[in-house]
Amino acid sequence: MHFTRRTILGGLAGLALAAAGAGSALAFPDKAVEYIIPFGPGGESDISARLQQPYFQEKFGQDLVISYKPGGGGAVGWSQLNSYAGDGYTVMGVNLPHIVIQPATKDVGYTTDGLTPIYWFHYTPDAIVVPADSQFKTLQDLIDYAKENPGKLTLSGSGKGTANHLASIRFDELAGIKSTYVAFKGTGAAVTALLGNQVMAEWGYTTVGAKQGDKVRMLAVAMDERHPLFPDVPTFQELGFDMVGGAYRGVAVPESTPEELREQWSDMIGEINADEKFQKQMIDGGFALIDVPYGEMDAFMMERKAQYLEAAKAAGIIK
Repeated sequence: MHFTRRTILGGLAGLALAAAGAGSALAFPDKAVEYIIPFGPGGESDISARLQQPYFQEKFGQDLVISYKPGGGGAVGWSQLNSYAGDGYTVMGVNLPHIVIQPATKDVGYTTDGLTPIYWFHYTPDAIVVPADSQFKTLQDLIDYAKENPGKLTLSGSGKGTANHLASIRFDELAGIKSTYVAFKGTGAAVTALLGNQVMAEWGYTTVGAKQGDKVRMLAVAMDERHPLFPDVPTFQELGFDMVGGAYRGVAVPESTPEELREQWSDMIGEINADEKFQKQMIDGGFALIDVPYGEMDAFMMERKAQYLEAAKAAGIIK
């Protein structure tokens, strides 16, 4: 399913909230907003939030204050999201496939349907990455090796039950190969393993290609179209494999947040996403923009959940 940019509704200042203890009305937002990242600083969720920060201030006149609540691969933060006031002044970053896979594997203190994402704004597309001097010059080279040497093709990736892991399972099935996925704690560690020749390839993201430059070569990216930063790298689709996706990032609000505020937050994030300068910064960082506003959320989440749970079952992550 392809999601297109929704026209941003005008008059963002038109939504009025009653001031506490007073009968007057104030335009929202009228004070700083806390943006909680459920991971530590320095990761891609933090990077994208910091890119959004100045645009929020410029467009809506208030500070977007970023804080961190790491733990459990995001689960600590997400389990606490609904305990915050639904007044619009606390929002939290959310990630896919994390919020689908985590609750499906064990009790993590929250459920997928118990969270309220209001906008998905980008994803880091899955990509197969090899060292610049790799014997694999094309994706077909890698597939041929895997078919001739079942199980001997090793690929690093960030964790189990993650976008990298699910992409590995799906590609093996589509390509008719058997590879060995080696889980590392984070993208950085997976890249280190690749560059140190501990593995032959990596299930990484386009952001790895952007950051590592000439040290690596990407064989294919999981996008509808080629990434503007890598015009010479084909998509899996072009090569005959139905793979589009990666690690998605968005914004969620507490479940007590009124519909009007959910809609407004959706419009605000959408307006930032529509800014050409912001788009260029994201693309230069290797990200891929996507626009899934609140009004399209149910259909998008239904599709994602079905795909992730199917892959997780195939991987033996869930029963």
